[in-house]
Amino acid sequence: MLETIYKVLHKLLFKHIDNSGLVLFRVVFGFLIALEGFGAIATGWVKRVFIDPQFTFNFIGFEFLQPLEGNGMYCYFMCMGILGVGVMLGYKYRLSMFGFAVLWSGVYLMQKSSYNNHYYLMLLLSWGMVFLPANKWFSIDARQTPAIASRSMPRWVLYALILQVWIVYTYASIAKLYPAWLDATVTELLMSSKKDYWLIGPFLQQQWVHYAIAYVGIIFDGLIIPLLLYKRTRFIAFCSSIVFHLFNAVVFQIGIFPFMSLAFAFFFFSSKTLQLRFFPKKEHYELAQVIVPKHSKIIIGTLCLYFIVQIALPLRHLAIKDDVLWTEEGHRLSWRMMLRARKGITSFYTMEPGTGVKSVYPLRDLVTQKQLKMLSSHPDFIWQMAQKIKAIEAGKGREVGVYVRSRVSINGREYSPLINPDVNLAEVPWDPWRHHDWILPSPF
Repeated sequence: MLETIYKVLHKLLFKHIDNSGLVLFRVVFGFLIALEGFGAIATGWVKRVFIDPQFTFNFIGFEFLQPLEGNGMYCYFMCMGILGVGVMLGYKYRLSMFGFAVLWSGVYLMQKSSYNNHYYLMLLLSWGMVFLPANKWFSIDARQTPAIASRSMPRWVLYALILQVWIVYTYASIAKLYPAWLDATVTELLMSSKKDYWLIGPFLQQQWVHYAIAYVGIIFDGLIIPLLLYKRTRFIAFCSSIVFHLFNAVVFQIGIFPFMSLAFAFFFFSSKTLQLRFFPKKEHYELAQVIVPKHSKIIIGTLCLYFIVQIALPLRHLAIKDDVLWTEEGHRLSWRMMLRARKGITSFYTMEPGTGVKSVYPLRDLVTQKQLKMLSSHPDFIWQMAQKIKAIEAGKGREVGVYVRSRVSINGREYSPLINPDVNLAEVPWDPWRHHDWILPSPF
């Protein structure tokens, strides 16, 4: 029985198909990650996020990852841009892609004040592309080493990339199915910050636009992958993608993500169409050989494990007490994109043992305005700041407890207490898989 299953899987996954889509995606992906590296320097993002702050808020558990001193982060991002060019040209491809994946992992994990879902997607794609045969054609590698040149790739590559994209969009659609999104409260709040945009600012304040954005977002995210897979609706779906992602690029200004999303279309159009448009001199691969590698079971097992994790991880908040919109526990790594407007008022207090006297702790000289905004309403930032205060005061020879008073508003609702003010946050551990009782119950 098991052998029969493996035979079916071998035919399904290891049949070779034309690799035009993967090659084109490599070129665009390389260009975009190079743009991310160089652009982060040019726009001042590196300065704002890594150089100006006295310290960064890492993903908890990765405190050993710290920004390079002085202008080191400029060199860091310059290296990422150069590696992106290497990926785009297919030069020393695996080394270039591996180097970028390592450096981007550092960027992602050493700060979360500027968290975006597309940063996480870039992380997954970067590591995934390391193992894909994306340099077998239209690359410097293939030109310099003709022995590696190939017009084909195993079909599992295409399936894996499509499934990854489907997971992203499907979870993004499902996450929007809650009252504050369905009644356009969230989109109204999001658009209120865009009223000063040239030309389109007043247009974005209209109520019907808020409802249109809300429901088009749900429908687009939920249906775009099936529509791209179906030949008869593929072109219309692609045109809709162009409008949707360009709108997001202009209104939300989320960097390379809209353009990376458009590049996913290479996985859906037929290889003959792509070849005709982009590689007219390339001979189309027609052999459809089934080439089973020696390590086929490892490939199958790795893919199964990876996608089980990818499907399960966005659901982990269901196993954690209270509402993820309130606690933020299970929010990251779950494709919950632009789902809520969150703001708060938070004060930190220190108390020396035995005194019973709490003193307001001055934060403004320690953190940037952006960090202060995150500190005002996000429990994990609040906990990390408590640990930082404890360490700072310990360095001065003082042992202190750290207490917090925080009131938070979600989606324009009234401010409600978020943190138990009687808990010494400097002494409580962090558990990424369970609810923290010092986060007060949700008011809704």
